Amino acid sequence: MNIAQHIALIDELCFRPFPAEHGPSDVGDSGPGYHVAVLERATDGDPADRHVTVDQYEKDRDAVYEFLASRWGDTDPYNLGTVLLRTEREEIPEPWATLSARAAVACLWEVEGTGRWVAVAVADRDETDEVELLAVVTQTAPP
Repeated sequence: MNIAQHIALIDELCFRPFPAEHGPSDVGDSGPGYHVAVLERATDGDPADRHVTVDQYEKDRDAVYEFLASRWGDTDPYNLGTVLLRTEREEIPEPWATLSARAAVACLWEVEGTGRWVAVAVADRDETDEVELLAVVTQTAPP
């Protein structure tokens, strides 16, 4: 997928209805109040190449950020590490709990007129999992 395709998918998810139940979707996972789309996924599990993949996905995330920031405004990076720490002592709603377990930082916007939030993050926290570039669209404000 290229950056234009990523933006088109994010735009579509901003208006796609949310399902009543948690489960897989045509783009990743969805549930009540959220969609998580896998924009890119590393298919080569070679640990030696992992850092190269992470670097590339961070560049792709930054390119998506530049486009969306021109539309929705510049935002500071959202620290998912603090959200992850909070999961130990409080109930964090989905998709934030899962996203914080998978990624350290996200680019984040509240999309005016839709009642939805958009986050873009590189899921690389667990070195045993594939690296993914994720887009999250949710009606749940970040914790």
